[in-house]
Amino acid sequence: MAGVALAATLVCLSGGHALAQGRGARVIEADRIVAVVNDEVITANELRARVAQVEWQLKKQGTEIPPRDVLQQHILERLIVDRAQIQFARETGLTVDDAQLDQALARIAEGSRMDLAQFRASLEKDGIPWTKFREDIRNEMIIGRLKEREVDSKIVVSEGEIDNFLESAGQMGSEEFSLAHILLRVPEQPRPEQLARLQARAEDIVAQLRRGADFAQLAASYSDAPDGLSGGMMGWRPLERLPALFAEAVPKLKPGEVSEVLRSPAGFHILKLIDRRGGAIKAQPVEQTHARHILIKTSELVSEAEARRRLIGLKERADHGANFAELARLHSNDLSSSKGGDLGWLSPGDTVPEFEQAMNRLKPGEVSDPVKSPFGWHLIQVLARRMDVSQERVRQTARMALRERKADEAYQDWLRQMRDRAYVEYRTEDNR
Repeated sequence: MAGVALAATLVCLSGGHALAQGRGARVIEADRIVAVVNDEVITANELRARVAQVEWQLKKQGTEIPPRDVLQQHILERLIVDRAQIQFARETGLTVDDAQLDQALARIAEGSRMDLAQFRASLEKDGIPWTKFREDIRNEMIIGRLKEREVDSKIVVSEGEIDNFLESAGQMGSEEFSLAHILLRVPEQPRPEQLARLQARAEDIVAQLRRGADFAQLAASYSDAPDGLSGGMMGWRPLERLPALFAEAVPKLKPGEVSEVLRSPAGFHILKLIDRRGGAIKAQPVEQTHARHILIKTSELVSEAEARRRLIGLKERADHGANFAELARLHSNDLSSSKGGDLGWLSPGDTVPEFEQAMNRLKPGEVSDPVKSPFGWHLIQVLARRMDVSQERVRQTARMALRERKADEAYQDWLRQMRDRAYVEYRTEDNR
């Protein structure tokens, strides 16, 4: 969770998710509407504030600031996608309460080597209002949990894929690659002229880069990837954890070189290899936990309070000798209910942070209090723990690498569908 929070900080400080206040928001006098997303508006003041924040951060990073009209249009598109995600999260009952938000803010401050008061003072000195920063972080957390629920949790890795991965992993070697990335996203059902226009733009970007243009500036101007506004930096990745399309192109590049335009279902991609280094990823001994759980999902019919109340009753029964597995079969909304809630042996990172943190506090045989996660409310029981260096762990490491390889592309495809399903009306006459 700390890593997510720190990532959210970087995004927020580079512009954040400056979302409007939602339904019924009071529009400041003399403000104008620049876009409508479903039944909510994005205002000119909101867009100007976001542009100013991004320009401030790009300047701080030493990145040349793109032309104002280019940056403004790009940021407006990002606001539209963010707004659609927040709306969907709200409609499906996904929230981050104040206690969870405060914990995340405390971790962000700690990561900056400050206490919360010092961190708040530092932000306000830089002109970032604390109340707005809090809501930006809340929205970052909501979007992160939405991705976990709607994308990451649905990625399937077959045993055959793991076999093929382990067979080819030795051929891939142990190199890691530092990459930067630009994505031009295509609509779900693009018209031929749209595809031609986007491909021409991608090829023009490659030509500019090969003439010495600044990658970070062009990423901030055009990239639809989540890291676009921070220069497109992906960081260090082993080849095995890159999407297959990238893994094929990257080894052919020398540091400083830019790829040809790459086409995936999500759109057109441009990669730059920053550096490469050796560094094997090995299956290190880790502590695994054998756990089972009962999940109650929230919905329009089952409120947060009702889900928690049900689990309190089930915990009381388990504490007084009721069979946990039988309770899971009868009451859990998870697919594991048919196995008595059994999740098998879990390694660090296998579950969402809220679940893992609560599980790690339990001793074998203990049942947790109700725990909230992006998937609903859980009771968790720990059955046993062990240190694992087995072939099973090697396969689990491969499974996680394959999941990460699939995750970026799956998320981009999901974002494209989310954007295409949203009703968007541009008020271009207000956005000059």
